[in-house]
Amino acid sequence: MPKDERPRTIPVTSGGGARRIPNARAEEVRVFTPRQIYDHLDRYVIGQTAAKRAVATAAHQHMKRIEQRRLGRSTLLRKSNLLLMGPTGSGKTHIARKLAEFLEVPFTVVDATEYTEAGYYGKDVEVMVAELLFKSGHSIESTERGIIFIDEIDKIARRSGSARTGAGSRDIGGEGVQQALLKLLEGREIFVPLNVTQHWNKHDFVQVDTSDILFICAGTFTDLHHAHVESQVGFGSAGKRMGEKRLRVKELIEYGMLAEMLGRLPVQVQLEELTSEELYQVLTVPPDALAREYREALSLDGVDLELHDSALRAIVEYSVEKKLGARALRSILEEVLADVMFEAPEKRGQRVLVDRKYALARLKRVDAAALRDS
Repeated sequence: MPKDERPRTIPVTSGGGARRIPNARAEEVRVFTPRQIYDHLDRYVIGQTAAKRAVATAAHQHMKRIEQRRLGRSTLLRKSNLLLMGPTGSGKTHIARKLAEFLEVPFTVVDATEYTEAGYYGKDVEVMVAELLFKSGHSIESTERGIIFIDEIDKIARRSGSARTGAGSRDIGGEGVQQALLKLLEGREIFVPLNVTQHWNKHDFVQVDTSDILFICAGTFTDLHHAHVESQVGFGSAGKRMGEKRLRVKELIEYGMLAEMLGRLPVQVQLEELTSEELYQVLTVPPDALAREYREALSLDGVDLELHDSALRAIVEYSVEKKLGARALRSILEEVLADVMFEAPEKRGQRVLVDRKYALARLKRVDAAALRDS
């Protein structure tokens, strides 16, 4: 085999000595235009036009930067890490997932609240790269151009000393985690554990460069949004939704986000709370819409499911009333169709109609059960 066609090997460090594992050769980087990325996101993500455009542009810049670096060219382009801010169920995770799907890169979702400052009980931030490595099938090349989605980033805001009984006590789950994330966001070569389920000193490591990993951080920043909405008084204040008021960097710093952290998240995107009509479109319009999914699921049992528009509207109204957003639509629909799905194999060849009356009756039962449990 010619020398240039041999698979690349990556050194692995462990307590028992070094070993080498094979890795795939570097793959060609395909750079999509912002319009191409936006069009894909627009097929699957309802609403959030401004956010989809901003994410598409950032992704395009990121892929151009990777291409230049892989070709060995010097470039002034810096990392286009993103910060997505918006209420629960507005599509933050969905946008990131569909972006990774279109770019065909490894993708993992992590919760910022699971991590602690190095040296304390809990996950070290390097573990999130290890999870991406696992998703890529332990391919270093793929990992180094993947996407890590860090959710609940607002929950690791710096806590003030006055909020604690011990002045000056260490904030190992807040500011400490933000400090630890800085090196990953900016881009460093770090040692990543191969086995994320074991303690650091019990397994092997590989070296991963995070310079070309795209980090997408997301948070609701609920307190800041509520403060904006409640501050809108007088003429024109009616009907304000979470996310309509843009959060400023100064407010995020006062909230407890480190200025250095925000500096490494240059693309800051505001998402708005979805309207009733947009929630209805989430159920019906995308190629993977929930209504289509459940129709297909029941068709496999030989049942023709007809979800009446009035039933879908009832589900949307319930989600809006409870302020659950798009994320809860699946669980609500699951509750409405619970009996239908259970009995489906016994109704092969039949047609089942779910209308508004049936949906409302099921939702009342859900509320009644919740009251009994509370």
